[in-house]
Amino acid sequence: MNEIALVVDRHSDRVIARLNRPDKRNAIDREMVDAFHSLCEELEAEPRTLILTGTDGVFAAGADITQLRARRAEDARRAINATAFIRIHELPMPVIAALDGYALGGGAELAYAADIRIATPTLKIGNTEPCLGIIAAAGATWRLREIIGGGLASEMLLTARLLTADEALAAGLISGIHAPADLLAAAHAIADRIAVADPLAIRHTKTAMRAPRDAHPALDSELQAELFESPEKMRRMTEFLERRGHR
Repeated sequence: MNEIALVVDRHSDRVIARLNRPDKRNAIDREMVDAFHSLCEELEAEPRTLILTGTDGVFAAGADITQLRARRAEDARRAINATAFIRIHELPMPVIAALDGYALGGGAELAYAADIRIATPTLKIGNTEPCLGIIAAAGATWRLREIIGGGLASEMLLTARLLTADEALAAGLISGIHAPADLLAAAHAIADRIAVADPLAIRHTKTAMRAPRDAHPALDSELQAELFESPEKMRRMTEFLERRGHR
């Protein structure tokens, strides 16, 4: 196949990755998972903000059912999609998911792995896996509860309820709704605000946010100790004071 499952546009401070299987409504197949791993390897070595988006009015309508049907127990134990989504979530810099239209099944779980999610008014997001005889095993059963709380997460996962954009915004699953023509620009605007900050401070903030509760405040203190000694902290604080007439 000549199809490129993931189209990647690289910039100095960010990378835009577009899911690109429009004839399959961007269903996540093994080729796309492999492309995610390759991109993660690149961003682990050269950290930049990642923007994930879809094609032709769809983010991702799920995992590739043809491939899922052929998978057996050992495939499940390899956690093929879950491993890729965990790696995306653990990238050093923030991940922004720009969601248009359907984000279902594995597509929803990819969105849950992002740090920030925005959407268009046409968003429909959720997990229908039990209707296909499987569970949402690529992150939804733990990550969705952490994002929106146990009650709504249980209803979504046990009844296959899909949230609209307005419902997702009210639940805190997304942080903004934008017209389709403005969606990518809105994602870039978020990336612009991230880019203004000190990259190391952003990375340490994300590290602290991912850590379990019992790691705090000791972890925060250690991360802050490193930043307190950094030349960038001194430069930024000195410039701040000088702008206000302090020396």
